[in-house]
Parts: sequence; structure tokens; C-alpha cells
Amino acid sequence: MKTLAKVLGVILIVIIGLLIAIPFFIPVDAIFSKISEQVEKTTGRTLTIAGDKDLAIFPSLRLELNDVSFSNMAGGSRDNMATMKQLDIHIPWSTVFSGEIKLNKFVIREPNILLETNKQGKGNWQLFDNVAEQPTAQQKTSGQITLPESFDIELGEVAIYGGQFTYLDGQTGAQQQITDLDLAVLLKSLRKPLELKGGITYMDQRFELDVMVDNPVKAIEGRTFAVEKRVESKLLNLDFKGQIAEQGGNITGELHLDGDSVKDIAKWQGVTLEAKDEAFNAFSVDGSMQFKGQTFTVSKLVAKLDALAIEGSSTLNLGERLNVSAKVDLGMLDLNPYLPDPVDAPAQDAEQSEAQPIVWDDTKLDLSALNSLDANVVVRSSGLKARDIKLGENQFTLKLQNSLLNLSMDKFVAYEGQGQGKVTLNAKQAPYKITTGFELKGIDAEPLLTDAVKFDKLLGKGSMQWQLTTQGQSQKDFVNALAGTLGFSFADGAIKGANVAELVRKAKELLSGNTGALTEGLNTGYDESQKTDFTALTGTMTFDKGVGTNSDLSLKSPLIRVTGGGTVDLPATNVNYRLVTGIVNSIEGQGTTDDSTGFKIPMRIKGPFHKVDISLDVSEAAKEQATEKVKDKVKDKLKGLFGG
Repeated sequence: MKTLAKVLGVILIVIIGLLIAIPFFIPVDAIFSKISEQVEKTTGRTLTIAGDKDLAIFPSLRLELNDVSFSNMAGGSRDNMATMKQLDIHIPWSTVFSGEIKLNKFVIREPNILLETNKQGKGNWQLFDNVAEQPTAQQKTSGQITLPESFDIELGEVAIYGGQFTYLDGQTGAQQQITDLDLAVLLKSLRKPLELKGGITYMDQRFELDVMVDNPVKAIEGRTFAVEKRVESKLLNLDFKGQIAEQGGNITGELHLDGDSVKDIAKWQGVTLEAKDEAFNAFSVDGSMQFKGQTFTVSKLVAKLDALAIEGSSTLNLGERLNVSAKVDLGMLDLNPYLPDPVDAPAQDAEQSEAQPIVWDDTKLDLSALNSLDANVVVRSSGLKARDIKLGENQFTLKLQNSLLNLSMDKFVAYEGQGQGKVTLNAKQAPYKITTGFELKGIDAEPLLTDAVKFDKLLGKGSMQWQLTTQGQSQKDFVNALAGTLGFSFADGAIKGANVAELVRKAKELLSGNTGALTEGLNTGYDESQKTDFTALTGTMTFDKGVGTNSDLSLKSPLIRVTGGGTVDLPATNVNYRLVTGIVNSIEGQGTTDDSTGFKIPMRIKGPFHKVDISLDVSEAAKEQATEKVKDKVKDKLKGLFGG
């Protein structure tokens, strides 16, 4: 029994000794040479090890290689496609004897990996051309390769720690780089799903990845394969589920993107985005997409930004010049959170009037970005708000080419009316030039003029037409350079601020000797509670350098007729009009064909938009009345002389 124990002990010692000694007898260089030979045979590239090579055999064959490099494709931007500080390989014993490529673990430390394309678009990651079968009847005519059925690779786990990953587009020169790699790749077979999980750093921002490719062989051979991708970060989250075909040249699938702040993303990209607290925050994008060649198409698009919701479809051509085609429904579009605040009027003392002068915004606009793309976009919305301007349902077509923008209003509903028009913006260089032509019908005048130019003195519905041009870089510039013509026709309305008929009546009483009219307020300023009703108001205006001149103003009401002309100075926000008011002789009102008036008196409307003064020129009226009395006396004398 003791003898048996001694024998077993000796055998155990021998086995342990052999396990310790085997690494010293196994030619490590020979093993590496075999691996390198197999790699070159498989990929056509050279695997070089400049550092130490260590070998361990228990519990599996473990080969540690230091300072490893893997050569790049011919004509690449640098000699090596990949270098790494250390490559640690765990190889099952069965692989050593069977000749199959099977690895339990493949650990890479501090890699420097370059993926690039040449000028013809071929990627240096296309490694398996050398193991492709010779052309046969089964070979694809498109140039795709087919791996032998017997060829396979099994990677139990590939771990990557540290290092960097660079992508270089050989056709455009564009370069992107990620660092601080911490990735795990699981691949049981080239014909089974490949999984990649871990994290990377891009532009100092950490991203967590979870990627699945259903069949790597399909990807290698250029056949269509499925892919799922999840990216998470503090800035944004992305989900993609789809298919990749034509060696990456055709990508289709369902896309979801969301984030908490557009401002943070802009800052990350080095872009200064001046925005209000309620603007450019949370966003999301959902849609079906296709990226083929240089064309990116999104259908069934649903995008949200803050309170905005957008639906539609679009196509982007990402060639040398960005080209956008789209059909978009903006829903209710409130642009106010995204527009700069208007310049506040100068502060006034509490003792001063509450009325505030209008100050045109002098903030400079930079439209140089319009030169970076061309576009053909059809946009619909159920409503729009921009500053104080409010629109109803509308549709417009936008065409942009070489910084020349044409905006056609195909459907325009606003201020209870409808209209059509066109705007042309030439933004090739400052000052920017704008040409507009519109025709509006059934428009409610007061809210339109109040919202557009802060003029709230006109009530009534009617039509407006204008052909206007301007140029500049700010609201103030555009107002100062306004030129062109404007026509208007309103019915059944009123002019706020004064009761012209009542003023004329008082003036007539004064001329008849009733001095009480003076105490009742013949000369008066703007009074919100007073107004002059009319059944028709028409006129045309010609603008030059922001000043509108009118000479054919006509106002008709059942009791009075008003004619006259004057100027509206938009840069100075000032109005100066002289009107002649006459009381209608006929009591038939507007329906009569008799426009003759008896008593007439001139009226002056003058002052800034926020404080208009209205007064009557009684002296002029008195002269006219005296002249009429002289005429009557002459007539009486003549009648007496001739017995008339």
C-alpha cells in the first residue's frame, strides 16, 4: 500500500513538473508564426508583434502578445490599420489540434484603430477577400464575396480597454474619433448574432452602447443583415432597428431620438445658441428612415420640440451641397419662444402718460446660413404666432437656391380674412433685400394693423393689396427702406380717436355764433372713447424710404364725406393728414348718388402713433362760409334788378 502511494505521488510530481516545464519546451515563436500565417492567409494583412510573447497552458492555452500591429490596406493613410499595447488571447485546447479559429477570450488593451475608405469608397475593414471562393456559378456578379461554409470564427468574449477609434472618409476627408473605449464583443459564430456592449467617449461626452448584428457572415459578404442599436448619454438617446444592405450603402429602419436640451447639444458642438428659458429644450424624433448613397429619407416623421409638434416627410441630399425636400405639417406654430425679445421703449416717469412711443428693433440678423443649403419645402400649419402677429390655417411653399428664397403663400387665413402672396428674400449678402406682393380680402383691420405696425386706430373689414420692397439687416432697417404701393378698401367700420361728425357740428355752431362749442371741446386730442363711423373707406399709398404718401383718401358715411391726403412716417412712427369734411346735403345717406356737401371744414390729424392729435381748422371754414354768403347777396341783387 505504501508502495502504491509512493508511485502515485511520483506520478503527480511528474505531471506538475510537466505542466510547469511544457511552456519552456513549446516554441512560442512557432505558435505565433502559425497564427500570423493563418491571419495573413485569411485576411491578406500582416500581423506583427514587436514586444514580448508569453505563453500559459492552464486551464487553456493563453498567449499574451505585446506591442501588436495589424497592417492597413494598400494605399491607406497610414501603415497600420490597428495597433495595441497588449493582446491577450485565450485559446481552447481543441482549437490547437483541430485547426479551427476559436477563441474563448480576446482582450485588447490600449488599441489605436483606424477605419477608413479610399477614394473609391472601399473600406479597410473588408478583410476576407483572400478566403473568398474563386469565381464560380454561385459567385455574385455584383462583386460580393462568399466565405467557405467550413470557415468560421468563434470569439467567446472580446474585451477592449482604453485606446481610440478613428474613422476617415477618403473621399471627403472628414474625420471622426472616439476615445476611452470600454467595450465587450460576444461572437459565438460568424453565423450567429454578434453583440457589442460598453461605453465610448466622443468629444468629451460619454456614450453607452448596445449593438446587435444578427449575422456577421451576411455583413462580410455584403448581403442584407439586421441590426439593432441603442445609444444613451446625458445629451441624447437613440434607438434604431433596421437592416443594412449593399455593404453599408443602403440603411433602412425605424428611428427614435430624444433628449432634454437642444441648447446643451449646441454647446457640446461649440455652437452658441442664444435662447429663452422655454426654448430649445426637450425634443424627440420618430420616423421610418432610409440612408442610401448620399440621400437620407425620412417618412412618417413625428418630431417634437418644446410645445411644438411636427409631422411630415423629408429627403436630404448630403452631397457637396445640402439639398432638402420636404412636406411638413407644423400644427400650431408659436415662434415667440425662439425670437429675440423686442427692444423695450425708453422708461418713463410715473407722472408721464401711459402711452409709449414705438421703437423699432435694431437687432442685426445673420442670414448667412441660408447659403449652406438648397430647399424645396411645402409647409402647412393650423396657426402661427410671430411676435404679435397671429395667423390662422395656412400653407406655403418655400424654395431656396443659392441664398435666394422664394416664399409663396398658397393658402393664407388670418384676421378673419383670406389671401395669397409671395415673398422673395435675397440673402446672398447684406443688406438683405426683400420683395413682397400680397392680396388680402375680408381682413379685420384693427387687429392686423395693431399686430403688424402697432396702429390700432382703424376698425372695419375690407381688402388690402401691396407691392413692397425693402432691404437691411434688422426690423429698423427694413422699416426705414420700405418702398412700393399699398391699396385698401374697408367697409362698415370706424376710425378711433374722434367723432368727426360731432366735431363738424360743433364747428358749424361756432360759426353760427354759438361760442359754447369752444367749451365743449372743438380742438381735441385722441380720445379712445370717440370714433367716426363709416360705410366705405378707400385709398392708395406710395412708400419711399419708409414714408407712405396718400392723396386719394375717401371716407363715406350716411352724414359726412371725408376726402384728403397726407403721410404716414413709419421710421418716425408719425402721421400727418389733412382732411376735408363735409356734411351731406341729402339725408339719403351713402345710398344716394348725390355726393354734394354743404358745410365743409378741414381737419388735421397729426402726431406720433401713440399720441395722435385731431383738430379742426375753423378759420378756413369761416372764410368759405363768408364767401358763400357774399354769393347769395349778389344773387339777390341780380334778381331785384331783372325782376327775377
